[in-house]
Amino acid sequence: MRDPAKQKAMAGPRPVVMSGPSGAGKSTLLKKLLTEFEGVFGFSVSHTTRSPRPGEEEGKDYHYVSREVMKAAIANGEFIENAEFSGNMYGTSKAAVQAVQAKNLICILDIDMQGVKNIKRTDLNPIYVSIQPPSMEILEKRLRDRKTESEESLQKRLHAAKVDMEISKEPGLFDVVITNDDLDVAYGKLKHAVLEEIQKVRDANKS
Repeated sequence: MRDPAKQKAMAGPRPVVMSGPSGAGKSTLLKKLLTEFEGVFGFSVSHTTRSPRPGEEEGKDYHYVSREVMKAAIANGEFIENAEFSGNMYGTSKAAVQAVQAKNLICILDIDMQGVKNIKRTDLNPIYVSIQPPSMEILEKRLRDRKTESEESLQKRLHAAKVDMEISKEPGLFDVVITNDDLDVAYGKLKHAVLEEIQKVRDANKS
């Protein structure tokens, strides 16, 4: 039986976990969703141990904390997922997601595959959506067309994408896997996956 106190803590619309390799088109699909359903979705503010960059604000871009503080909070079970990139820690805290749910908004979490598996071990109960490219060739072309990274960095992304595409096929890992071949079709599937929660938010806002 689930702990009623825990269940209460996660009250509010179900969050949406979006995962998929870089270049699959997650941000384009998200932008369409946020434009069509204004005032329905929210983003949790992640924690990081890196220093703020010029123009970044505490509590808006990230919660900036020391490594010691973050490690202690992770050990205490306060984080849904966390990872380390380039010597800095990043993570999503339960409190950050609850802050969005408390506003009666659907919290969107853009998370890598490792994070997805970590969330499976929590009581978050989100809708899991995987956005995948039609093929590795198309993904490579999309990433090369961006002209934003070195060959070494590109190869790393492609390797990570290959692993991601394989894992996304695991039965039961995602509620819906969307192949982003045609943007409008992919968007229709994404919208369908979250429509029930959107309706809940709208109904609650009416009452």
